[in-house]
Amino acid sequence: MSLDLALSVARSGLRLLDRQMARTADDIANAGTEGHTRKIVQGTALSANGVGIGVRSLPAARDVDLALQAAEMRARGDAAAGALRTRLLSEVEVAHGRPEDGDSLGGLLADLRASLVTLREAPEDPIRRSGVVIAAEDFAARTNSVAAAIGSTRQAAHDALVAEAQTANAALAEIGKLTRDITREIAAGRTAADLEDRRDLAIGRLAESIDLSVIRGNTGEVTLVARGGLVLPLDGGTTFSIAPATVGAGAYHGGAGTLPGVMLGNEDVTRRLLGGRMAAAAELRDVTLPGMAAELDLAAAHTATRFEAQGLRLFTDGAGAVPDVTLPYAAAGGALGFAAAIQVNQAVATDPALVRNGTHAVVAVPGGPTAFTPNPAAGPAGFATLLDRVLDFTFGAEVAPGAAQPAIPTGGLGPDGTLVSALSGLSTLEAFGGALVAAQAGARSEAEAAQGRAGALRELLGARMQVRSGVDVDREVAAMVELQNAYTINARVISTLQAMWDSLFGAVR
Repeated sequence: MSLDLALSVARSGLRLLDRQMARTADDIANAGTEGHTRKIVQGTALSANGVGIGVRSLPAARDVDLALQAAEMRARGDAAAGALRTRLLSEVEVAHGRPEDGDSLGGLLADLRASLVTLREAPEDPIRRSGVVIAAEDFAARTNSVAAAIGSTRQAAHDALVAEAQTANAALAEIGKLTRDITREIAAGRTAADLEDRRDLAIGRLAESIDLSVIRGNTGEVTLVARGGLVLPLDGGTTFSIAPATVGAGAYHGGAGTLPGVMLGNEDVTRRLLGGRMAAAAELRDVTLPGMAAELDLAAAHTATRFEAQGLRLFTDGAGAVPDVTLPYAAAGGALGFAAAIQVNQAVATDPALVRNGTHAVVAVPGGPTAFTPNPAAGPAGFATLLDRVLDFTFGAEVAPGAAQPAIPTGGLGPDGTLVSALSGLSTLEAFGGALVAAQAGARSEAEAAQGRAGALRELLGARMQVRSGVDVDREVAAMVELQNAYTINARVISTLQAMWDSLFGAVR
């Protein structure tokens, strides 16, 4: 090997070591920077006619476990979805009250029955009659407040959907711009590792809005595919969009519904959203909360109807009507929206004696309640017929001896009649009310538990990601020492070559 060639080889080695030390120093300096991953600068041997002529530095590349990164992003999206559900459903839980305090719907129904039992002991007592009215007002007020909480939470879910579409658009725009920068740098033979770190941060933020997979190309391009096969655009033109709207009790999305869907360009993708906050918000708006509202409406409607069937119109809507529970849930005159409107019948509130005497006569029908005639105004003060009917049948599993209460529907619910309730096989008002409170108030706890599991998994995967692809300062310092030793050796080679050149020139002179 000639001295010129030896010097060229040594200099190429120094250049590679210089870049490796610079990259290691940069990793150490950015060890605490969010999203920064460990970079490596490798060299490739150069040869000519089988003779080594040095080493060429390759562009800096990231040392990233992509499979681990993908798993961490999915857990991140699940945690974000759980956090949204927990935050929104907490309002419904608070509105239901604490069952242990006895002020939830189930507890208030029990209080109403207890007030009737107390009145049965002394039907002539006006204070006890007023106590029944007060207990009924408490039940109606709690029902109203829970209905209002479900309605406002459903509106908040729609608003969250609008906000998430905007967040996703911002992330897609950033990812698209960074991708164009990355492909340009790679095409020019330069490193794009730091830009790729920034892009992964943006993809991670997008993964909180919608669950996705990342398909990476060899020249820096990426394809983002949401779960379910929805390809997300990076061209900066096609975006998510959803119009703000007021979400009423009868509003729904799809078919003849009035609620806007999430659009991607000209396509409604609402029901293709899976994972992340967007899907969680859509599910809350279109499934979870309408289902809760339907269950609450049914509890209120069947309570009013079962009192009505025995001769006491205790609960009505604002117009003084009782819903017809034989109609489909969302039909005109059915139960839709009744929980928000239920109140104590104005006639009963004005004259509490009606809770003893009854408000109307009942005609016996096969399979229905037995006949009932109200206590006349001059009737006996100890009239207990109505109270016995209410205690035995309104709060019981039968509408009359041997005749079961009409079943509380579990299907055909929601404003569009497509939802199904899990509250089945419950024949009494108190059983249905207790199960309703347990399910709806417990939904927040279930969401929080899911958030906790996803958050713990994300932390675990994040820690593994940091160990695998993050910067370990101790390891990088040790690598720096090794690079410095190698640099010193190469420097000695150059120094030796310089001495040889000096000797050669001295001999010539």
